[in-house]
Amino acid sequence: MAVSIRDIASQTGLSVGTVSRALKNQEGLTEETRIRVSEAAHALGYDFSRLKQGKIRRVVFVLHRQHEGESASQFFSPVLQGAESACRQAGIALSLMTSGPTEPLLEHIRLHQADAIICAGYVEPEILTALRHTNKPMVLIDARQPGFSSVCPDHRLGGLLATRHLIQSGRKRIAMISGSLAHFSIAERARGFRQALFENKMLADPALEVCLNDVHALEQSVAAAMELLRSLPQPADAVFCYNDSTAIEVLKYCERHGIKVPYEMAVIGFDDIASAAQAMPPLSSIRVDKQALGSVGIALLLKQTPAPDTSLTESIQTVTLVVRESSCDD
Repeated sequence: MAVSIRDIASQTGLSVGTVSRALKNQEGLTEETRIRVSEAAHALGYDFSRLKQGKIRRVVFVLHRQHEGESASQFFSPVLQGAESACRQAGIALSLMTSGPTEPLLEHIRLHQADAIICAGYVEPEILTALRHTNKPMVLIDARQPGFSSVCPDHRLGGLLATRHLIQSGRKRIAMISGSLAHFSIAERARGFRQALFENKMLADPALEVCLNDVHALEQSVAAAMELLRSLPQPADAVFCYNDSTAIEVLKYCERHGIKVPYEMAVIGFDDIASAAQAMPPLSSIRVDKQALGSVGIALLLKQTPAPDTSLTESIQTVTLVVRESSCDD
């Protein structure tokens, strides 16, 4: 028997009218009430397709404030451009909103009058949970969480291709410099790194996997990581960096310390941001079609109409290896 609004009202002790307004995300209710109703609806198995949601006309693109730096902008700006282009073709208005963990995100989304939500990059799990309780169509870009549609690059394949390239170039002591493995994308890249070592019967030495102390103080953190890798009894002769910004700092470190790239140290990054090709020497990287991430994200949003819980999709976009002078001495 289908779960009704009356069933949710009985479960929560609220009136039918209040439950109806909460499910439709209408004004005049506290966030606690909205979440209480939404949690009960999900727990009871309420069919959200019964809500008469109209056509998507406005989408808000949510970006965490930690992605506002120059290097992150080189990744997320093309993603936003891809989303904007797809929205124009579909006759949808798109607005950008940056937010941090202490800001009233749900209130801001209501001010944007959004019919659907795109979340790009890292977002705290508790914020994702709160956004889910808006019961709006929602897609994650470059992130993955159960219960959400998402579009991501093939991070694991990228880590595999980058490391395999270094192995085929004759490198024996390949290191990986990464950010926090709590991030889905970074953890997947690390899995690809280890998979390539395993396939080639090379030891996965934990001493060669270094997590940066502070990704916001990148120069100092990369210098500390490189000092550690160079001080090993068998120093690294190649470095796979989890993103291009880190790899470019590795190149700068090598220049300061007279380390010849790629002869003494091969370096490869990930994302192929614009500054990768302009680095000295030009940086090898894993190319991500960033605009496609944005356009596919919008396509997944439109697929969810009118029932966000019934058409969840995970889209994995392929990546390609781009070889430049930082890893190849041919």
